[in-house]
Amino acid sequence: MIRVVVDSLTKRRLPEAELDALVRRVLGVPLAAHVELTEGMFNTAYRLTAADGRETVLKVAPPPDVPLLTYERDLMRTEALAFELMAAHGLPVPQVLLHEDGLLLMTALLGEPWSSARARLTDAEHAALRRELGVVVRDLHRITGDVFGYVQGPNGATWREAFTAMVDAALADADRFGVELPDVRPAFEARAHLLDEVAEPVLVHFDLWEANIFLAGGPDGQYRIEGIIDPERAMFGDPLAEIATVALFADLDDDFKAGYGVTAFSEAELTRIALYRAYLCLVMIVEGVPRGYTGEEHEAHVRFFREKLVEYLGG
Repeated sequence: MIRVVVDSLTKRRLPEAELDALVRRVLGVPLAAHVELTEGMFNTAYRLTAADGRETVLKVAPPPDVPLLTYERDLMRTEALAFELMAAHGLPVPQVLLHEDGLLLMTALLGEPWSSARARLTDAEHAALRRELGVVVRDLHRITGDVFGYVQGPNGATWREAFTAMVDAALADADRFGVELPDVRPAFEARAHLLDEVAEPVLVHFDLWEANIFLAGGPDGQYRIEGIIDPERAMFGDPLAEIATVALFADLDDDFKAGYGVTAFSEAELTRIALYRAYLCLVMIVEGVPRGYTGEEHEAHVRFFREKLVEYLGG
């Protein structure tokens, strides 16, 4: 996901005494050091070092009185569930140590985000990692659920019902926060019948860009995917929705396709992918208002999302 480097009104910070008490309770030793991780834009996150050297990451949900988008309510429950399901299926994710009262404590990954390492990767290394990611996502999409859409809502009995509710919620959020949008509802409605091709709700991470994928190895050894983080946007639905962030505002590359096991998409599938990208644009346009984003960089990103929204909906 494209990030705007500003603070967010959703951040809830904890005093050192609370962090120490949490580490003592879960790990049985005092807190030795802590640092706030500033890359994320929704939850507050800390890297905690215990007195015995163990490192964990703590995510803190927003304060209860902060306005949120409809789907953002109780996101941490979704993230914990996604981690649990992914771990049970052998996918590379941190181990959840605690989930309670808007807190999620997990083991820390030791590598670095793909986005940070990207400039040092050769084309061959990047291609190999894209193929590996394709395999990981293929295995992720073997996880199924009991509901279409977000666990915390909106959701529905069918993918068409759930996705329509998701779009409606995003448009309602835009009205609630005073964000003017073009009349996109007819474009979504005209293509909604294509969603009926999706018969099974599979787990979709829906924020699987390079900043949420950690790499280990290199430069003396081969790079590999160490772990996937931040499945807080996760939903159950069409596996093609994953392409919206796996190939962020770009064509899907052949290396990922080879790992995932697909060669091409039908016209109907390409249209569905465009719908999911358009939905992502809606979220990105609206979310900046309740989070308090301002400045030229944010405004430039919003203009970009608006242009892409029109492009994906064909006009």
